[in-house]
Amino acid sequence: MKYKYIKGLLGIALFAFLLGGCSDVLEENPRSIYEPSFFKTERGVESGVTALYSQLRYVFGQGYFYNATLTGTDEVTYAQSADGNFKDMDLSGAGSLTSTSSRADVLWGNAFSSINTANGIIENAEEVGTISDALVAEARFFRAFNYFMLVQTFGGVPLDLGAGELAFNTSTSRYSKRNTVPEVYSRVIFPDLVVAVENLPDDPRVTGGVTKTVARLFLSKAYLTYGWWLENPKNIPTYPETNRNDPDGHDAQWYFQQAYDVATFAIENPGPYSLQPTYYDVNLAQNDRNSEILLYADHTEESEYYNGGSLTYGSGGAPDNFAVWFMTWNYINTKSGADPDWNDRISPVLREASQPLGRPWTRMCPTIEVVTETFAEKTLDSRFDGTFTTVYRANWPKGGTDLDVVYNANNMTVAPGEPILTFLEEEPVVAVDYSNDPYKSDIGAGVVPGRADYVIPPSGISRLRYPGLWKLGVYRTDNDGGLGQPNAGSTRPFNIAKFSEFYFIAAEAAVKGAATAAGMTARDLINVIRGRAGNWRWDNNGNAPKMDDFSQEMMDATPADIDVEYILAERSREYYGEGYRWYDLVRTQMWRELSSEYTIGSAALDEQGNEPDVFTRDIQDFHYLRPIPQGQLDAMEMDEAEKADYQNPGYN
Repeated sequence: MKYKYIKGLLGIALFAFLLGGCSDVLEENPRSIYEPSFFKTERGVESGVTALYSQLRYVFGQGYFYNATLTGTDEVTYAQSADGNFKDMDLSGAGSLTSTSSRADVLWGNAFSSINTANGIIENAEEVGTISDALVAEARFFRAFNYFMLVQTFGGVPLDLGAGELAFNTSTSRYSKRNTVPEVYSRVIFPDLVVAVENLPDDPRVTGGVTKTVARLFLSKAYLTYGWWLENPKNIPTYPETNRNDPDGHDAQWYFQQAYDVATFAIENPGPYSLQPTYYDVNLAQNDRNSEILLYADHTEESEYYNGGSLTYGSGGAPDNFAVWFMTWNYINTKSGADPDWNDRISPVLREASQPLGRPWTRMCPTIEVVTETFAEKTLDSRFDGTFTTVYRANWPKGGTDLDVVYNANNMTVAPGEPILTFLEEEPVVAVDYSNDPYKSDIGAGVVPGRADYVIPPSGISRLRYPGLWKLGVYRTDNDGGLGQPNAGSTRPFNIAKFSEFYFIAAEAAVKGAATAAGMTARDLINVIRGRAGNWRWDNNGNAPKMDDFSQEMMDATPADIDVEYILAERSREYYGEGYRWYDLVRTQMWRELSSEYTIGSAALDEQGNEPDVFTRDIQDFHYLRPIPQGQLDAMEMDEAEKADYQNPGYN
């Protein structure tokens, strides 16, 4: 039996529950004293529930955990300014993934605090006597949610935090064993989510509050994930070692059927949730917290106090929402001529707090295959346009430069609001001139005849410059016609779960053998998503209305027989860059098959326009679990052999 030492699990701030009826966020009043007896009061329980929502901001939108969910997959590799935090996760030889370098430590370091808070609420609510079952169900949801995140990431994790299994721990140090994967699912994830479905309300208690539908999403996803774990089609090892037998006696097919049934029930009984009419509307900042979003880590520009971070400058640490910085390249390095002879040059695209731009950190970037393969269809399918910034438009007057035009590619003039640089959707018929003479873009962009904008075709995407992630881009209403506060963390909510995922969960379960209802086959379900993707109302990068409906064409192009790989491709088109990908590939055991090779251009400025390089990743079976963080191992009261035994195999 393995034991460990968990330190400081009560080290969280509790927040007073002061909820305004029109507030977009759960309002919090930090307490300087959060003694365990506080949970034995009605206010303490309510404050603990509020803390569970607040704690989401320490993981979701936290850029380094975001990196751990994407870098090393077929969606993302490291970019020009990346350090070991990113190169180690890529598994392509630039670094090494270890217990000290894995950024999944962000999850480990925060999830147990939330779990212990939930334990305290559940344990004390009945004694208080005035706490509703619905409020306790919120705590049960978050306990299951955090355990579900942990078990997917690390394998089996401890249910005993020092005071007994699923008991509230009030000590700074306790021993507890690391449970197996089936124990974690059967003893806490499934039971808590089932109770949450039963006791949560249909409509959220507060804006952003969890409901029956939210619980159903994670229950169906947990059923699906556990079904895959039981089946284990590619013999990926688990840890702690255990037989892949369900304690309740069910097989993988039973769980796939449960996943399908719960997901399709939610689709037919959505409560206040629904799909947005277009993909553009899902991620449009002005439409945040829309009916498709089930769960999010919230932020606000109304107050630094409620936002949890500065509204003028972010330092790159939680609880700021700074994930999108890492996927934003240094577009402000682009140069244009201030006069026809280019005697003076300026940066025509300035850092701005707007959804297409934002703060550039250049740590993560899409692979070329994302543009050429994942999003191969760009005319009918609106999702490429609704995911990326591919056109960078001039905004220099907002920075105070008094010029009517600048001189750009082919010495043609560009006015404010017009394109300075375009990432082309396809390779052009005419070869791109990368000589940068005499038009010196300073980013190694190319020129084609007759165009005033610099261009970069898909083959020119590199670690230095690449399409930005529009869908997560920043947004402020207080720019007052200027550049605003682009150096602050994003004040947008970071989305964690969407109603659309029910369709993918049910479709995947159907592919895995679940019996389907009429009109809800895997193809039917995927076609709901693809049909919506074919409906345009706005050309995002063209910056103009586009009232085209290609829904039927999109649905007609769907294969008659849907397989898991097709579902994974559709999931990437729908959720690119949102932090789903590593978990999707690990669940389906397709990580190695889909991510072992990728193409990207050089990070060096003088090598832009050269043939891109092909990189190979060394993804081994043990990588399907992340290492237990070294900080946790160092805190254990164990000998070195016991610590080694506690670590996931392959990381010692």
